[in-house]
Amino acid sequence: MRLAGRELKRPSKRDVWDGFREYVRTCLTIDTRTLAVFRIVAGLLIILDLLLRARRFTFFYTEDGVVPRALGQDTSPDNAFSVYFFTGDPTLTAVLFVIQGLIAVQLIIGYKTRIAMILSFLLVISLDHRNMLVTSYADILFRFLLFWAMFLPLGERWSIDAIHAEREPRPRVANVASLAILAQMVYMYFANWLHKAGNELWTSGDATPLIFGLDDTTFLLGDTMRNFMTALEWGGMFWYYLLFLSPLLLLMVGRPRMLLALCLFGGHLGFAFTVRIGAFPYVGMMGVSLFFQSVFWDDARRVLTFVRVYPYVERAAGAIERGGYWLAGRLPRLALGEQIPRPVAAGVFSGTFALAFFMVMLLPAISFFSNELTDWDIDLGDVEEQNRELTAILGVRQPDWTIFAPQPRTTDRYHVIAARTTDDELLDLYNNRPLSFERPYSQLHRQYDTYRERFYMTGVRRAGSTGGATWYLSEHLCETWRGEDDTRLTHINIYVFSERVTRETIDRYEAREVSSDLVYEHGCEGNEPMTLTPPDEATH
Repeated sequence: MRLAGRELKRPSKRDVWDGFREYVRTCLTIDTRTLAVFRIVAGLLIILDLLLRARRFTFFYTEDGVVPRALGQDTSPDNAFSVYFFTGDPTLTAVLFVIQGLIAVQLIIGYKTRIAMILSFLLVISLDHRNMLVTSYADILFRFLLFWAMFLPLGERWSIDAIHAEREPRPRVANVASLAILAQMVYMYFANWLHKAGNELWTSGDATPLIFGLDDTTFLLGDTMRNFMTALEWGGMFWYYLLFLSPLLLLMVGRPRMLLALCLFGGHLGFAFTVRIGAFPYVGMMGVSLFFQSVFWDDARRVLTFVRVYPYVERAAGAIERGGYWLAGRLPRLALGEQIPRPVAAGVFSGTFALAFFMVMLLPAISFFSNELTDWDIDLGDVEEQNRELTAILGVRQPDWTIFAPQPRTTDRYHVIAARTTDDELLDLYNNRPLSFERPYSQLHRQYDTYRERFYMTGVRRAGSTGGATWYLSEHLCETWRGEDDTRLTHINIYVFSERVTRETIDRYEAREVSSDLVYEHGCEGNEPMTLTPPDEATH
């Protein structure tokens, strides 16, 4: 074939194959600068989480609180791994908190990074298993990202390890481990979309306005956004279709991938300022940032140069680099594992990863997508059951990823812990007032000192009259509450009140239909349980 006097050569099969291989490699590529940011953010999130958990340390993590080790083991998977189960002493538990924080600092500076990541993962799942009643999808996603990160070279850049290596760092990484961590994010997004796809509230755009009507969840800008219903509808549909398009994150490269990742990043950022759902927005931003390839860093540099900020960034980076060299000179270069022959170490690493990929990603994906996308019912038999048990022990069992799906929650909730004292006074212990079934706050998220307390109270509600969580909470209140003149408690009732949110009552909670559920009755110090109601119960 000739074109303008030149002969065009038809590409050979080898050329096509080489081009395809290069495309696949590019799809799997993660920039090592992105990995460095991921490592630093992961360490910071661990430290921040420890500080937030420490606010209710005695209440949630000691034998004197509402979740002693016995309840922690009952509510976690059978034989779940947790170093926190080895001791009930508050001092030793606090020491474990400190050790976990110090290892997170080691992760941030990138010193013996793989060891730091392995230890961080083990301690994170240990703390989650110690009290599963306060965990959420944010904790699950965080565990998965740490799990796959153990197989990636997180210390390749901006780390003590990189300084000790005395070589040019690799600019990017493309292997099966990078595929695993990228696929984990896509798996989460697309599975969540599949659950939402069959629900009319999501497909019609009504879901997001109703979610923003939940006073126990929305905060900061969330209350203001209720005044912009059309914007919420469009925003909800935009997020819905972003979840649908999420598989393209693995198929696109360069700026198209960056733009899609930035849209998802922006969605998570919006959650951080509107809904109180724990660390999920921040973990989501950390995970989706892994799709930022080299073009992102090049474009960021151009933008910073254009707005004349880059010289200051460069100056700050230089100061941090000098500090890193100073610190690297004072930390020993431990030759851990170097005595193991390289082929042996590579074989063990590859075999471990292959087994992990099969157990944590491939087998659950086959089971999930065969049921959700087809009519096939693939029976994997004992292999699947054993795999579920083992991955649950390590905290990496793939959940259904039903975040606000398939049916978004459309009921606001508040709790009342009714109590009777030895001088016949009736109190609402949870809201620190005389007993009343009226809504305690206009902004119901104020019920909870921390977002984890909301997850805990959800666990108490689900435990019901036969669960250990309700008994331990009631006994804790019986033993610890003291009133004036040393009055004590004789009876406790745990109530949950539900307000039905509709389009018409999103910002008018007083017009909502209210229902109540007596979750649990308890008698203190051997008293027979009894039902407690306030004098004004007729108002409800």
